[in-house]
Amino acid sequence: MNFSECESTWHGSEGACQNAAASMEERRIILMSEHEKLLFRILRGTSDANIPFDGMRSLLRSLGFQERFRGSHHIFTKEGVEEILNLQPKDGGMAKSYQVKQVRQIIIKYRLGGQEQNGQ
Repeated sequence: MNFSECESTWHGSEGACQNAAASMEERRIILMSEHEKLLFRILRGTSDANIPFDGMRSLLRSLGFQERFRGSHHIFTKEGVEEILNLQPKDGGMAKSYQVKQVRQIIIKYRLGGQEQNGQ
C-alpha cells in the first residue's frame, strides 16, 4: 500500500498513514538479508562504532573482495578497485570507526552493493 492508497483508505488521516508507512518500512527491513542490513547501516553512517568486524568482513567477501591475513590485519583487494583495505578489529570484535568510513567511501565510489556479488 502506497501513501495515496493509505490516504484514501484512512480518509486523509495523516498520522494513520505515517504509522502504516513506518510499519511497511519495518517489514521491508525485516525481510532484508543480514548483508543488506549491514550494508544499509554502513552506508547510513550513523553507527560506525557499532559495526561488527566479522560482519564487515563477510560483507566485503560477498561484494567480491579477496581477503588475506598478515597477523591481526585483514587485507582486502578486489579487481577494479584501486584501493587496498587494511582492516584490524578493535577489542570486543567491533570494526574501527575510521575503517568503516573507508569501507563506505569505497562502496560508494565503486557503486558496490546494489546486489550481492559473490565472486564478481
